[in-house]
Parts: sequence; structure tokens; C-alpha cells
Amino acid sequence: MSDTQTPVVEQKTQPPMNQKGPATHEQKQKRRKLIRRVIALTVAVAIVGGSTFLLKKYVFTGNEDGIGEPIHTTVYRSSIMSKVEGSGTAQSKNSATVSPEAGYQVLELFVSEGDFVEEGQLLYNLDDSTAQEGVLTAQNNLLKAQETVDDYNREIAKLRENVANLTITAPHAGKLIDVNNDIKVGDDLGVGTAVATVVNDTKLRLHLYYSWTYEGMVSVGQQARITLPASMSDYPATVEQVNYVKRVVPEGSVMFEVVFVMDNPGTLTEGMTASAALTDGEGNPIYPYQSSTLEYFETTKVAVKVAGPVQSVNLMNYADVTAGQLLVQLGDKDASADIASKQNSLREAQKSVDSAREALEDAQKKLDNFHAVAPISGQVLSCGLVQGEEISSGASIYIADTSTMLVNINIDERNIGYVSKGMMVDLQDRSGNYYMGTIEQIALTAKAEEGVAVFPATVEVANPDGMLMTNTYMSYSFVASQSDDCLVVPVQAVMNVTLTAEQKDAMGITDDNGGTGDGMDGTMTPVDGDMLVIPEGEDGTLPEGDDALPEGGDAGNGEAGLTGAGEPAVLPEGEEGIAVDDNVVPRMGSMVIVESVGGVSFDSSRGPSAFKNSDTATVCFVMGEPDERAIPADVSWNMPEGYFAVLVETGLSDESNVEIKSGLNEGDEVFTGYLTNSGSRWD
Repeated sequence: MSDTQTPVVEQKTQPPMNQKGPATHEQKQKRRKLIRRVIALTVAVAIVGGSTFLLKKYVFTGNEDGIGEPIHTTVYRSSIMSKVEGSGTAQSKNSATVSPEAGYQVLELFVSEGDFVEEGQLLYNLDDSTAQEGVLTAQNNLLKAQETVDDYNREIAKLRENVANLTITAPHAGKLIDVNNDIKVGDDLGVGTAVATVVNDTKLRLHLYYSWTYEGMVSVGQQARITLPASMSDYPATVEQVNYVKRVVPEGSVMFEVVFVMDNPGTLTEGMTASAALTDGEGNPIYPYQSSTLEYFETTKVAVKVAGPVQSVNLMNYADVTAGQLLVQLGDKDASADIASKQNSLREAQKSVDSAREALEDAQKKLDNFHAVAPISGQVLSCGLVQGEEISSGASIYIADTSTMLVNINIDERNIGYVSKGMMVDLQDRSGNYYMGTIEQIALTAKAEEGVAVFPATVEVANPDGMLMTNTYMSYSFVASQSDDCLVVPVQAVMNVTLTAEQKDAMGITDDNGGTGDGMDGTMTPVDGDMLVIPEGEDGTLPEGDDALPEGGDAGNGEAGLTGAGEPAVLPEGEEGIAVDDNVVPRMGSMVIVESVGGVSFDSSRGPSAFKNSDTATVCFVMGEPDERAIPADVSWNMPEGYFAVLVETGLSDESNVEIKSGLNEGDEVFTGYLTNSGSRWD
């Protein structure tokens, strides 16, 4: 019997509502696309969120303009130096060029390029035959010109002598004899006309002859007695001369001459017969050959030397005269005019001499250049001459003393005040060789260079080994000035700002006319604890009451005598007072010296004195609550919130930092810029 199988129907179970069945291929593809979209969207959202956070944090936080978050730095102590840097070319301190005339043959050449020569060393010999002729010609021309000048000088001297001779004077003291009484004013006197004879009769001479037997027994200065037989009188005399001439007398004896001089007692005259008695060394008498006659000590005949009309006469027989006394004055006919004419000719002749001398000097230099010597010691850097060949145009020998080199530099006007002669300079050539130099010279006037005023200066460099060559490119640097242990901030922390009239009023900065800015009435109430100085000779008013006055002061007086002119007066807390008229009182804790009524004194702790009379100021923005240094800031300064403006005085600066002389304290946090995606910057 066979089995019967009954078919079984499969029962399908429905899946839960949230449960999917197996995914088809299309479904799998759609699912992958969806996942990729979700991931991309998630990344985009993250990027946008992060950017929003960064923008909010670093750009929009605390600044509606979106310029970024303020950056600050700390004021610290350090050292700062101002360096001068630049470049130039080296040149020898001493050089010379020897340039012979072109067209001449070089007979001998003793140097070549690179040789070292000593001053005075012969460089070359040229054919100088033409130059020798030129010197000889120039010498002859100079000689002729000088002879012409000499002739004119002699003629002028003669004319001047003639002019002098128109004044006829007594040649020596004495008296007049043989006076020409015919001379009258207006007469024309010719050359040689006798005027008078001037005799000096205060002394008399006597010439006697003695036998050669007495040779050596008579000497100059020996005393004698002159006798006059006619009057049987004698007078003391002195031997003036002993002349060993040989006079032969008729008796056959040989005589020598002795001249005696005696004082005239006033009763003797020329022509009187006289003799003289002498004695030898043993007292034996010495007799003359014969007696002679007395002569005047001096006798001069005066005559006209230059013709001319008589202008005055002072002549009288036997009248006493002194040396140089006027006797006759003659007029000048033509001598003065002749002198003027000759002087004009002399000037022209002198010009010819000067020209001839210059021509000779040129000819001599030309000749010397045919046998030139080294004008200095040094190295021959170039030589354009060739032995045996003619010299070409422009050929020369250049010699330089390279033991000392010079480098020309330019110093910026901002540093010139710190630079002085003798300062050390570091130099380097392009090969890396280092040199040390000193500033030798600084110009007193500046020159414009690319819109900047610079002062040219010269650096001297020792170059004993000759490593530094002429025209070598050099870079240089040196410290112009340096400040140690000073307050320093970055350069971007300091800015120059423009002050408004209201700011200047509030800060007590004067205008050019010495008064305060707009809105000041000259009467201010000091803040508690202020200190002010009463100016010498000026009056002011201090708070009334004993507590408000310095020791020794009088209530309500306010005169300079309170504490002494120029001494500070302190206002106690809680009191008010009136400052000196037209003077602004500073903030609490500062001291101001009142310079004059009508002017404003500016405390240096609140900014540099350079801005007293200026529309600009140098400021820094300090982070924190404002203190006594704070000044009113203008919106145009773009000062960030949380900072206050302070006037500062700057000193030295370098590429990154600035010295602060006043206005800031060590540890202050100062604004330097805003943090943006492109870095810190000033807005």
C-alpha cells in the first residue's frame, strides 16, 4: 500500500512596523548617498560654527567695527642702541696723477703698474729739447721785462729825489756865510745856483806834518796843545787822525800827517795860524815841520740841485742854523706829473713781468714733466706710458698711497647729534674681510638724499697690508648712541597724534602766543595735594586759613615771600585755592614751576616739553583704570576700551623698539595693535 503526502502551505510572518526587510541593491545605493550627504552637512556645520566662534572671539568681541582683539605688551627695562648703517666705496686718502704732454717720445720708463715708489723717485725721461728752448725763451722774456721795471724804478726814484731837492735845508748845524742875497721870492733858480755856505765853527781842525822819525810816537786820541802865535795863547786839543802819508819837503825829509781837533771858545775863526805841541812817551817834545792854519770843523756849500721858482727864502749871513732847517723852498714845475706818468708805466711793466714769470713757471713745469718724479710715496695703480713710444692723449701715471683709505658715508639727520669725530666704525667688504675705521670728518651742512636730510662724513681706515683696494665696495655700521637700563616698548606701541584745541586746554599746553587754548579764563582751582611754585616777583592767592599755608606763611597773602620765590607750596587735602593768574594747575601729585604770569607751565611727567607749543603729541595707550597720567583721548586715535592715553617722551629707537624717557612706568601694559587674521596692525 503506498503513502499519501498532503501538501503543506508555508505561513509568512509580518515584520514589525519599524523593522525593514533585506535591502535591495537600489536601496543600498540610495543609503550610501544619504550617508555621504549627512557627513558633508555635519562638516559644513562644524566649519561654520568654528568660524563663527573665531570671528566672535577674535574679531567681533568687544569691537563693533570688527578690527580684532587688542594686543598689549609689558613696559620693561633693557638697553637700546641707535646704529648707523650704509655702504660706500673706499678711496685712497692721498693720491696723485702725473700727466705728461702727449706727442713726446718716452726715452726711459722706470715704473710699471703695481710698483711701489717713494716721493721724489724718477718716473720717466722724455725728449726735452723743445721744452729746454721754451724755458730759455721764457727766461729771456722775464729778464727783459724786469729790466724795464728796474729802469722805471730808477727814473721814479730820481724824480722823487728831485722833488725832495726842491726843499733846500741846512746840511748840518752851524752858521751861514757867503749868503746869496740876490735870491728873491718868485725868481726862477737854475741848477747850480749858489745859496749859501754852512760852516760848523763850534770846533776847529788843524793839519800838521811830522817827521817819520816820530813814527809810532803819535796815536789817535793823544792829548796836545794848540798854540796861536798871534795871540800867544794855547788851547787843549786831541789827535783825530794819524795819516802815514809820505810828504817830501824841500829839505829832503819825509813827513806824515797828524790832524788835531779843538773846541772853539767862540773867539777863533778859520785861517788863523797855529801850531801844536806833542810829547813822546818819555816826555820829550815832538815838533811839527811847520805851522799851519785853522779850518772849520765842517764846511758845506749849498746850491740849487733842481730848477724851480722860489716860494720862500730864509737866508742871513752869520745866522745860526740847525741841521735840516729850511733855507729856500722851490716850487714843483713838472716833477709830480712826471712821477705819476712813470708810475702808470711802471704798473704796466710790472704786469709784463708777472706774465713773463708765469710763462717761465709753466715752461719749467713742462720741462720738469719731461723728467717727472713721484709727488707722493705709494703704489702705481695705473701707467699709460710705454718706453720707446710716443705718449698718447690722456695717458698718465696714477699713484695712490693705499696705507690709509677713506670711505664716504651719510649720517641721517636723526642721528647726527650723536655722532662725533673719532668714533669707531665697523666696515666689511664683499669678500667678508672686516676693517675698523674712525670718523675723520663730518660736514656741517646737510644734503637732501631721497627725501631725507643726511650729513656727509668721512671714515678713515688703516690699510697697512694693502688688502683694501681702491673703489672696493664697503658696508659700514656703528653705534651712534646707546642707552642702558632704560624703559623700552615696541615701536608700534608709540604713535603721534593731533591735539584739538579742547585737548590742549585740558592738558595746559600753550599756543604759540604763550596763552592757553580756548576756554581757559586764567583762574583754576587746584586738586587736593597739588604742588605749585610761586614765581619770583609775582603774586598769587593761596587758600585762606592756617592749614592751607606752608610753614612760615601768612594767611591769604599769596606773595612770593610765603616760602621764598621758586619754592613749592603744598595745598592740603580738602582745601581749594586759586592758582596764579593765567596759569593752569596740574593734576594731583604733580609739581609745576610757574614760569611767568600769562604763560602755562607743563609738567615733564605728563609728556615731552617738545609738545608745549605744538599741535601734535606722542602717546601710548596704557591698559587699566586711568591715573594721574591720563589725558583726554580723541575718537580719531582709535584707542581701544580698557585703556587710557598717556603722553610720553621718546629717546633712542632701533628697528623694533623705542626708548621711553618719561610718561610710562616699568610693568605698564601698553597697547600694540589688534589681532586679526592677517596679524596685528594699527587701524
